Amino acid sequence: MTTTMKNNGFTHIMKGRRSIRAYDPAFKISREELKEIIEEAATAPSSANLQPWRIVVVESEEGKNTLRPLIRFNTQQNDTSSAMLLIFGDMKSYEYAEEIFNTAVEQGKMPPEVRDRQLESILTIYPTLPKEVVNDIVKVDSGLLAMQLMLTARAHGYDTNPIGGFETDQIAAAFGLDPERYTPVLILAIGKAEEEGYESVRLSADKITFWK
Repeated sequence: MTTTMKNNGFTHIMKGRRSIRAYDPAFKISREELKEIIEEAATAPSSANLQPWRIVVVESEEGKNTLRPLIRFNTQQNDTSSAMLLIFGDMKSYEYAEEIFNTAVEQGKMPPEVRDRQLESILTIYPTLPKEVVNDIVKVDSGLLAMQLMLTARAHGYDTNPIGGFETDQIAAAFGLDPERYTPVLILAIGKAEEEGYESVRLSADKITFWK
């Protein structure tokens, strides 16, 4: 039986997304709209709502010149996109816990007793977690943000390309971040597509799903 999707807008956005490598170099997304896209995408879920993603927006000629040697196989995206979004995971995101949960209480989104219970747990557990555990958490959470960024950009009429091939051991320091605190996750090129991109094949649900 075929079911008609009610949310055709979302389906169009999701199924129309392509990984675009060539952009219109003359087109520039404004900072205001980029900020709007980031704020919309940042509604993504995260562990304990700590929102560990941090984004460096590389849009200037100077910034792109700094980035170019660190993404040797993806320079076309760097040179033609409106911006390159460098996504990092903050290994000390728990330092924002009080601000996040106090704001939730102030806005009437959480009872004070729930905040107190949550904060006690977070501030007791997170600082003691092994580095590799925190690294896994922030990378999963930042990956959720990245996917929402791609779909949000598409909804705004732009295209993206997720990039995992870059100098992960150099990129934080190159942009003034502490490499011990900020772990690189991926880079997203964003801009106005100059090519359609290829529609790719996906494995069927039967091949990726296990029923028990």
